[in-house]
Amino acid sequence: MKGRTDTPQDRGCLVGIVFFILGLGTLLPWNFFMTASMYFQSRLNTTEWSNGTAVHKEYYFNNWMTLLSQLPLLLFTLLNSFLYQRISEAMRIAGSLVFILLLFILTAGLVKVSMEADRFFSVTMATIWFINSFGAVLQGSLFGLVGLLPQKYSTIFMSGQGLAGTFAAVAMLLALASEADLESAALGYFITPCVGTLVTLFSYLLLPRLEFAQFYLNKSNKYEAGTTEELLEESSTVENGKQNSHVNGSVASSGLAKSEEDAGSEGTKQAFLSLEQVEQAQAKASVMEVFKKIWVMAFCVTFVFTVTLSVFPAVTADVRTTFPGKWERYFMSVCCFLMFNINDWLGRTITTLIRWPRKESRLFPALVVSRVVFIPLLMLCNVQSRSFLPVYFAHDGAFAAIMILFSLSSGYFVCLSMSYAPQLVEPKDAETAGALMTFFLALGLSIGAGLSFPLRALV
Repeated sequence: MKGRTDTPQDRGCLVGIVFFILGLGTLLPWNFFMTASMYFQSRLNTTEWSNGTAVHKEYYFNNWMTLLSQLPLLLFTLLNSFLYQRISEAMRIAGSLVFILLLFILTAGLVKVSMEADRFFSVTMATIWFINSFGAVLQGSLFGLVGLLPQKYSTIFMSGQGLAGTFAAVAMLLALASEADLESAALGYFITPCVGTLVTLFSYLLLPRLEFAQFYLNKSNKYEAGTTEELLEESSTVENGKQNSHVNGSVASSGLAKSEEDAGSEGTKQAFLSLEQVEQAQAKASVMEVFKKIWVMAFCVTFVFTVTLSVFPAVTADVRTTFPGKWERYFMSVCCFLMFNINDWLGRTITTLIRWPRKESRLFPALVVSRVVFIPLLMLCNVQSRSFLPVYFAHDGAFAAIMILFSLSSGYFVCLSMSYAPQLVEPKDAETAGALMTFFLALGLSIGAGLSFPLRALV
């Protein structure tokens, strides 16, 4: 049997850095559109006159943005899980990044284009739909890719995803702090994700040049080729041994010759049986077989995002401060978006140190379901305008405390669910598990986005 090469080292943690940047790049589109809600609201906050009466038109931008972000994510994640074997990985990942970059350039260009509110709303919603369609293909492909590497790289990848929101929130705060006019601040804000997407694309192109990454990404192919070659050599050796026993005339009797011939025949049969067993072991399990092993984790990631997206940002972005003045300009960016994204990222990062409950524990799904309590808590904060529910948590500090626990638990349980799933299947099925989990992640986002409409109306 041929000697196996030692596992190469991730020198300078370059592969970890690349997957962190790739994680960051996958959620830049969603976070930059979501965090810029003030800019979009200002362009859509128009008053129409009807029979001499001023009529304010409500576009429900946050609700529609959330829904039209998550529906294509669900649709194209499902499509990607079936087509990923038919379209090359490079085409899916690099191609998606190129189209996302072009759509961000379009969005930045629209900042300088005057447009009536209805048309601007339609163009923006179409851009959100297409940019998240490519983002779904990108995310599903990268989850499958990172599933082939050691588990810690999945955590690093998701930590990068968690930081994407913080990156967007800080960019918005810098734009607000610049004291520039709204148009110039928005232009600078949308140029930032263009640069970020370019860096993500170059990081992906660097991956094939890193020995550590290629060792794992090509490991299954090398293993199959090496095992097949070894078994064929074994079979060939047996056959040659049988032939040599006759050619050399070293057989003492016909009985002994018959015995050696039977032994050689049996060895050949066993070699081919071993080859068949290896091929069966290497054959990937069906999608349904993989789902039966990971369904608890699939439920958990779906439920976490259902709760999160049902109120964030559709409800939380409408919370108002009780301290008017300059703080009012920064309140939503700090207490809603920045606070959520920092703690979501922190929750994901904590899983590198603490992994509790364990994947077999029944407490894990129970804790996930308990997060539903955050829905009424956030709806009872100072959300304006409101029609039905009273305000119980008017103070900014109460809203901030709820947001910290809400976002910290979201990031923690999402990361645990996504990293536990590949551990529940054979290594050869890790990519299928990653693709399935991405679909259920998108399903949770879509259900949450749909629920945001009635929940916001109930406030």
